[in-house]
Amino acid sequence: MIREKRAFTLNGYGMLAVLLILQAVTVAMALRSLAATEFPVAAGWGLAAVIVAFCWHGLFMVAPNQGKILQLFGKYVGTEHVTGLRWGNPLIFKRTPISLRIRNFESGKLKVNDANGNPIEIATVVVWKVVDSAEAYFEVDDYESFVTIQSEAALRNVANEFPYDNHSEDTLSLRGDPIEVAEKIRAQVQERLGSAGIQVIEARISHLAYAPEIAQAMLRKQQAGAVLAARKLIVRGAVEMVTDAITTLAESHAIELDDERRANMVNNLMVVICGEQQAQPVINSGSLY
Repeated sequence: MIREKRAFTLNGYGMLAVLLILQAVTVAMALRSLAATEFPVAAGWGLAAVIVAFCWHGLFMVAPNQGKILQLFGKYVGTEHVTGLRWGNPLIFKRTPISLRIRNFESGKLKVNDANGNPIEIATVVVWKVVDSAEAYFEVDDYESFVTIQSEAALRNVANEFPYDNHSEDTLSLRGDPIEVAEKIRAQVQERLGSAGIQVIEARISHLAYAPEIAQAMLRKQQAGAVLAARKLIVRGAVEMVTDAITTLAESHAIELDDERRANMVNNLMVVICGEQQAQPVINSGSLY
């Protein structure tokens, strides 16, 4: 596996001044030797001027948040990250720029099955950047396409692990636990992209819905589940309230209730608390018996 390493380069502005002086000196000495008809000496200075001119090819620019991958005759020799004008080996003809900026990718709406087998539509936004230019450039054919394909594959895998919705507190769901699911997506995408020198900063679900063919049916099921969960909560609270009322009456000895009267009071209280309509009071002027 090819890992990123620092390329050996020099400050381009200093080398620019040096090359200007050397170029001027060699050309001037070549012309002076020609004027003095010293042809061997003039040829030597001319050759030196050509070498200095070739050294100008070693100058290159590096933009902010960019790296330059340097290859000498096909061999990777390093990556330069220092911003500005740099000078390196003039024999390096291939200097490939690679962006180190933070980028984001939004997948298309994928149609997958959740943990319960229900068809859903889901999409995600992945925020990522290149942290190892050598791995991103040499280990995969096209790292941007690699990010796209692997992110969608990880999203499908996560969507298959969780149900769309779940009223149980013990089970995570795609709709009810977006933060936990997003972290699961980020971890899986990072695992797949780690070999390509990519760091996944964040992954979030950007679209989540039932597939159109079952949307209406699942909406009714979802509403029924919500009503059932609410009813359970109401009944549980009503039982606690009735229990407290009976216990308080028994402890204070304000009213002595036999089993039948206690059952009748429990029934009346449960009807009043759990009923959807407003209770209508009934005045009993006679005996219960």
